[in-house]
Amino acid sequence: MEKFETITGVAAPMPLVNIDTDMIIPKVFLKSIKRTGFGVNLFDEMRYNRDGSEIPDFVLNKPAYRNAEIIVAGDNFGCGSSREHAPWAIKDFGVRCVISTSFADIFFNNCFKNGILPIVLPQDQVDALMKDAEKGENARMTVDLVNQEITSSDGEKFSFEVDAFKKHCLIEGLDDIGLTMAKEASIDTFEAEAGALRPWV
Repeated sequence: MEKFETITGVAAPMPLVNIDTDMIIPKVFLKSIKRTGFGVNLFDEMRYNRDGSEIPDFVLNKPAYRNAEIIVAGDNFGCGSSREHAPWAIKDFGVRCVISTSFADIFFNNCFKNGILPIVLPQDQVDALMKDAEKGENARMTVDLVNQEITSSDGEKFSFEVDAFKKHCLIEGLDDIGLTMAKEASIDTFEAEAGALRPWV
């Protein structure tokens, strides 16, 4: 998993509340268990017309936000079904951080397991960052996980809380498999000792 320490990038404003996982990646695209290839269909029904052409007014289709690495979102982001394809699509598009007042619990935890930092802030702070994001591609935010701080394009700083273990995993680039493999030496020792004690197993 890609490590996350600090990113500086364009933030896309998405003030819509209750953006659910079917809006993030519609169920018709859940045909693979690979973590890549879903970015093109991120927010598919909001990004494209039925003929496949782009909807110009959708934020990620606007020139200023095509390479957004941060989303500033409305309340209750990632609600709905628990599909892990939702963070896969967000990450594959290139977004590494989502900021909101609240997230659905399963989506929130899935983000950490896929290299995405979900940040919960009070409404007034999200509103301030939303306004900053609306300035376009010249308004670049910095998200510093190490110091747990967001810096807006005009230098205003916002502190955020994050679980210490989840922070460690993001900074070190450890998903569930990575956490297991970090214990490889201990696992090998246990297997060797267990094999010697119970050779019949």
